[in-house]
Amino acid sequence: MAVKVLIVEDNPVARSFLCRVVRESFSDTIVITEAGDLESARRNIALQSGSTAVAPSDPFKLILVDLELPDGNGMELLGELARYPATKIVTTLYSDDDHLFPALQCGADGYLLKEDRFEVLVEELQKIVRGQPPLSPAIARRLLTHFRHGPTGGGDSGFTPLPSSGFQSSRPMPLGKGAPLDHERLTPRESEVLTYLSKGFTIKEIASLMGIKWFTVNDHIKSIYKKLNVSSRAEAAVLASKQGLV
Repeated sequence: MAVKVLIVEDNPVARSFLCRVVRESFSDTIVITEAGDLESARRNIALQSGSTAVAPSDPFKLILVDLELPDGNGMELLGELARYPATKIVTTLYSDDDHLFPALQCGADGYLLKEDRFEVLVEELQKIVRGQPPLSPAIARRLLTHFRHGPTGGGDSGFTPLPSSGFQSSRPMPLGKGAPLDHERLTPRESEVLTYLSKGFTIKEIASLMGIKWFTVNDHIKSIYKKLNVSSRAEAAVLASKQGLV
């Protein structure tokens, strides 16, 4: 089955560029839907303005969202897609804190700058396959500086995460001594994915071994992280080993 991708971008040249980036990034069969404004995006997702999208039977697996659109702000769409099971990546020209952090709070799983070279964007987007957040190099440096020194050089970052909405982009609580263990809720498929993760296999290798799409493996990993209350494969592997899950 083809992987469905939605690109929300009002500039036709930028939209065509992003289409090429997506097709170059993944070996799967890709079906791309293009939307030039919020209304078109909502229509393609079967989403009414102001409502919250839920998962259809065949959802988009990847959504690229521009922040400035003719009929509104892309952050509106991110908020409406809080429960939608897609990897949501902001693609924008804005690299400032006033756009970056609100976008992450609204549920963005990555943040890419359209001004980056084609090869850089492809490399960053491919990180999804490895279970890493796609971040333009300038954004990664900005995040590091922000949380290390704070926006004005102090120790307080000024960034307050939103309460968890059930979507994986909201960072789970750190794994601690009293962290709850819900391994009994893992499905057989999730347990199999966790076993492979613990052995160091990449998402693409797991997909090949299990005979499923890597986007499906990515969905399983998100569910595992949420159920085990962890935020990385290292934490998941350690917890699984301690509890005898693998």
